[in-house]
Amino acid sequence: MDLPTFVTFDCYGTLVDFDIDAVTVRALGPRLEGIDVDAFLRDFEEIRYQEVRGAYRPYREVLRGSLAQAMQRSGLTYRDEDGGAIVAAVPTFGPFPEVPPALERLRRRCKLAIISNTEDELIAGNLRNIGVHFDRVITAEQARAYKPSPAIFHHALRELGCGAGDVLHVAQGFRYDIVPAHALGWARVWINRYGKPGDPAYGPYRELPDLSGLPALLGV
Repeated sequence: MDLPTFVTFDCYGTLVDFDIDAVTVRALGPRLEGIDVDAFLRDFEEIRYQEVRGAYRPYREVLRGSLAQAMQRSGLTYRDEDGGAIVAAVPTFGPFPEVPPALERLRRRCKLAIISNTEDELIAGNLRNIGVHFDRVITAEQARAYKPSPAIFHHALRELGCGAGDVLHVAQGFRYDIVPAHALGWARVWINRYGKPGDPAYGPYRELPDLSGLPALLGV
């Protein structure tokens, strides 16, 4: 692949191990006994996706509201401290092991940016944990819109001062990132960490199991 001016990254699940399922299970503890935990976690994930497709509200509210809905579906009583535990955990999540060295190689030859469904205050902790400089960090809070809305991608191009042809977008989330970036004509690399099936209807895109092979893919 040609080396772009900017490599843009999704953060949670792509660069950072967004281990929200484990945090949720720890926060709810014995209250999960007797329910289908896997189904509950799938509901929580799907509700989060549906919530960010609506009108913008802060990400901490998305997390709290989505958890409350998922718990209600499973017959559990939501408490304020449940959502608080999830929100508090987000800034503590760190990078996948291969991420910092791969980013350090890439930043020698091109600019790096993040486009993330989060708030500035929350992602600040994740950026410290990654420990690699990014030229720009673009959040849903800044754009007042979440992926998969095209609004946040358009906002990103304005902030980066470039066109779609100058960007390579790298992301794990297929429907959050790969699908909308396809519609906008962005080049994409799908980081398929979990071995999920792709969809050629949204190609062409390159696929890697993690970030370690990205520098070589770009000839860095």
